[in-house]
Amino acid sequence: MALGNEKSDVSSIKSPHSINRCAGLLFGLVFTGSAQTHAQSSYDETWSLGFGAPDYMEVWIETADVVDVRERLFRRAGSGIASVFTPSDNKGKPAGWPKSPGRGAGRDVTGADLPRLIYVRWQSLAEPQTYEAYIVISESAREIMRTPKKAFCRADAKWITDYRNDIGIGLAPGGIAKVWLGGPCLKSVEIARVEGTINKKGPSQGKNEGRYALPLSPESQAYIEKFGIPYGSW
Repeated sequence: MALGNEKSDVSSIKSPHSINRCAGLLFGLVFTGSAQTHAQSSYDETWSLGFGAPDYMEVWIETADVVDVRERLFRRAGSGIASVFTPSDNKGKPAGWPKSPGRGAGRDVTGADLPRLIYVRWQSLAEPQTYEAYIVISESAREIMRTPKKAFCRADAKWITDYRNDIGIGLAPGGIAKVWLGGPCLKSVEIARVEGTINKKGPSQGKNEGRYALPLSPESQAYIEKFGIPYGSW
């Protein structure tokens, strides 16, 4: 999965025409800097960002841009293929989400303070359709990330102090983005669910003649042709 970080001023983000008024207001929160927000810079744990998709519902992430609590923009903190399970013989279960999903495919967001906003633009290869979403990370979610927890790691049968500093985003058909916080030895907790909007420019911002990044795998294609897409389950 190709990933990279680029810091710049947050004012360089432009809201696409497809974002509705409500999302625009949420995005406006990024520009509402306060003394309290700028003071939130003592977090010294590295956090990571990853992406997954329901079984067979393959996703290509065009970009995931992060704004941290110090108003810094990290472009393309995520991109590429989301983690997805595509078993043969139609044995997967795409409806709904796991009780404690992992982070998915991703990496550390190097140099970032805690996040305030995550913008994701992705291709739902199962439909196909291109979506985008603005995900506001609440102060209560950041407090979860700051708080250490005692955890038992079954892998080595040891008790450790762990943090929920893995942000996992599940991307599903219909433009659904669901967000969890987890840690290597801690169960994931849900912190947000966002309904994204269709990006009217289409895949690759209209620069690829409407072609999507990847074709569906034979396993996913076979499942969808037989059972369809379980809209409404996410």
